[in-house]
Amino acid sequence: MVYRSWSWWTTLAVFITFPFFLGDYWLHSAISGLFYVLMASSWNLLAGYTGQVSFAHAAFGGIGCYTSGILAAKLGLPPLLGLPIGVGLAAILSLGLGALCIRMGGIYLSLTTLGFSEIVRIVIQNEYEITRGTMGLKVPFLFGTYSKPVAFYTLLLATTGVLYLIHKILNSDLGLQFRAVQNDETAAGALGVPVIKIRLMAFVITGAIAGLAGSLYGHYLLLITPHIPSLDLMFLVLAMAVIGGLGTFAGPVIGAFFLEVLSEYIRIYGEYHVLIFALVALFFARFFPQGLVGLWGSIIGKFRLKST
Repeated sequence: MVYRSWSWWTTLAVFITFPFFLGDYWLHSAISGLFYVLMASSWNLLAGYTGQVSFAHAAFGGIGCYTSGILAAKLGLPPLLGLPIGVGLAAILSLGLGALCIRMGGIYLSLTTLGFSEIVRIVIQNEYEITRGTMGLKVPFLFGTYSKPVAFYTLLLATTGVLYLIHKILNSDLGLQFRAVQNDETAAGALGVPVIKIRLMAFVITGAIAGLAGSLYGHYLLLITPHIPSLDLMFLVLAMAVIGGLGTFAGPVIGAFFLEVLSEYIRIYGEYHVLIFALVALFFARFFPQGLVGLWGSIIGKFRLKST
């Protein structure tokens, strides 16, 4: 535990220095990576620890993003006031959607959330007067004058806080109930665990985190488009969690930055970069189902075995 604690503090210290030596291009990639960490880690909390595969996660990010952006662009509300409203609306809608479909579970939950995600994207794309559709909605920066280092530290602070919250949840009685529901919800219910309540709670918590990620990222980009609530982004977030290591704390963090950096190097291949992502995902699914975290663990295990 001490080793892990020091490794996380060391990683955080390294991240703090990024704006001092990274150029604008790679600093943008680092900011995007932090956004994906928020999205992938929160989705992992839902799918990796309660077994609920939802495709509405990117939609909740878009809801938070567009709510905060519209309030700022159309009504002149300061982004710092619009941001919690966006998070709150994402949480409320995730509560409503969860209350309607959380009992179904399995493929039915996945299909329902998939349909919800497409409805959100279509509404955003076609409500041109409000959202500007595919033209994009211009929104102000979070703190007055635009600054990438400020955006980076804001996302870093939010990501650190969310990861700390997820860590506390996973090491609490609530986290134990999450795992119980994932492993065998019938047995968990027989032991007194309120299965539906726990699943709904996980759905709302992760929806709110997605809303926070979308709001912060939108005000960094200054132009929000239907790409954020799209299925393309949803599948990218899913790939990050799976390739990093589904059901592990560090997996989504590693997977998010791994795919973000990889995407920058394979961007020259145009549309073929999607094929490369698919091949990478298939490789890990076939040979390393526990993702990069599992791969690293097997390497360390073999090294320790040889040294003894």
